[in-house]
Amino acid sequence: MYLVSVVICSHNPRESFLRRTLEGLRCQSLPKEQWELLLIDNASNESLQDEWDLSWHPHSRRILEQELGLTPARLRGIREAKGDLIIFVDDDNVLEVDYLEKAWEIGAQYEWLGVWGGSALGDFESEPPSWMEEYMSLIAVRTVDRVQWGNLYNWECTPAGAGMVVRKQVAVAYYEKCETDDLMRNLGRKGKSLISCEDMDLAYMAVDEGFGMGRFPELVLRHIIPSNRMSEEYIARLIEANSTSIYILNSIRGLKNRSLPQRGPIWRIVSAVKR
Repeated sequence: MYLVSVVICSHNPRESFLRRTLEGLRCQSLPKEQWELLLIDNASNESLQDEWDLSWHPHSRRILEQELGLTPARLRGIREAKGDLIIFVDDDNVLEVDYLEKAWEIGAQYEWLGVWGGSALGDFESEPPSWMEEYMSLIAVRTVDRVQWGNLYNWECTPAGAGMVVRKQVAVAYYEKCETDDLMRNLGRKGKSLISCEDMDLAYMAVDEGFGMGRFPELVLRHIIPSNRMSEEYIARLIEANSTSIYILNSIRGLKNRSLPQRGPIWRIVSAVKR
């Protein structure tokens, strides 16, 4: 048993990005004997099993998940994890050196929280255009400047998926619900699809289980943003996918939605799953 399980879900990663992610973990202040590292190869074109050397960590595993999609990969990580806390780290995230240690301290202090996270600072491959400023939250760049927590479905207290810390009890409840809910399993990136909100769905499970959600300024990571995510075309696709994702999430959670549109991506996804 470990204090923390770090789960990296990766599909066709950019080598330079994942290398920085792993180096950030290698430098963590939390002793390696207290946490494990799981690298989930989510049906990558070239296997990650032999390419990446994790021998620097005494409790590391590379695990192949053949079902494509971020949610199936995270579910595999939950099934394999042995830690009291699970921390999901994307393959383009670089954690501050004390991230794991601070995450554990927060969990010990705030026993009523089931999920928590912090700031994701933008680490841009090229200078972002000025018009991108209002869309930073769409590309998972956010700054947390004060402690916020609560036990309602409230966006202000909901941590981002990057660097999200989840108690094992909440993660297992989410896993079990996904086993019987196709809508939940179909949230999250899959190949070229930009469908998201799987992180919000997982965070909301904490509320369902009687816990709260929180954001903390002492948790900081850097989110590497490639140049191709700063184009007008990409942001337009992201806005459309985000609207679709929120509609699906609200349907799962029984929250109010507008009437189901009779065409477009929302209608196609929800209708196909319901059939």
